[in-house]
Amino acid sequence: MSYLRMVAVDVSSGQAKSLAVKIHNVLYPYRFTKEMIHSMQVLQQVDNKFIACLMSTKTEENGEAGGNLLVLVDQHAAHERVRLEQLIVDSYEKQQPQGSGRKKLLSSIVSPPLEITVTEEQSRLLQCYHKNLEDLGLEIIFPDNSDSLVLVGKVPLCFVQREANELRRGRSPVTKSIVEEFIREQVELLQTTGGIQGTLPLTVQKVLASQACHGAIKFNDGLSPEESYRLIEALSWCQLPFQCAHGRPSMLPLADIDHLEQEKQIKPNLAKLRKMAQAWHLFGKAERCETGQSQRASMPPCEPP
Repeated sequence: MSYLRMVAVDVSSGQAKSLAVKIHNVLYPYRFTKEMIHSMQVLQQVDNKFIACLMSTKTEENGEAGGNLLVLVDQHAAHERVRLEQLIVDSYEKQQPQGSGRKKLLSSIVSPPLEITVTEEQSRLLQCYHKNLEDLGLEIIFPDNSDSLVLVGKVPLCFVQREANELRRGRSPVTKSIVEEFIREQVELLQTTGGIQGTLPLTVQKVLASQACHGAIKFNDGLSPEESYRLIEALSWCQLPFQCAHGRPSMLPLADIDHLEQEKQIKPNLAKLRKMAQAWHLFGKAERCETGQSQRASMPPCEPP
């Protein structure tokens, strides 16, 4: 269809509350906001992979808006985003510790404790901040007879859940390697910032993203109209609705209905164009012929020797 323009989705940086997504289009630039998703009207599932919706890019004066932008929502990416944000909420303790300025990640006991090899500097940093690390679900024990070894007695609950899923699939244990990565991440933060960050650790995010992906709706899963509606409704309440757990765009804009008639091109009349081309061809021949005759008439006749 000639009137569809190629567009791309670029997720803007910034806080989730002011999140907007730019839709780059030469003629009709858009800026998606989270409020626009609340206006999405589900049309139907497409090819058991996408959900076709109408989204409003403008708000009428009376507060109501009709959908004008046709978008395709990736059903796997959308459900993955919904699951990730719910998993993040479920990863924290419901009640905030007394006197603490941040939430505490749920943890699980590891028996026997994991033995993790560390350097002397890493061990020193971990000892200085081990109380802060407990807020991240990590309990570290420091043996008296070793400066190059620490024991991990508790880990974030999601690590244990990830291990259970891996063992269920017949794979090797992963908790120790994840904890080693987690400790390296926190040590690097301590070395560069001198403190524990208040955001969700990257290692924990990666584990939760993997869980969100494995349990999400897949391509070729058929959805009823009610299931499609509930998925879009859940996506509209997400903090980052425009991307999946791994950063892939969750929706693709196709066409602005308001501009379809403006951009519609009239089909060329091929028969008429063919006749015009033939006429120009004949006209060119006649013009060359007349030019040649006039040149010959203007030339004097050759005199005999």
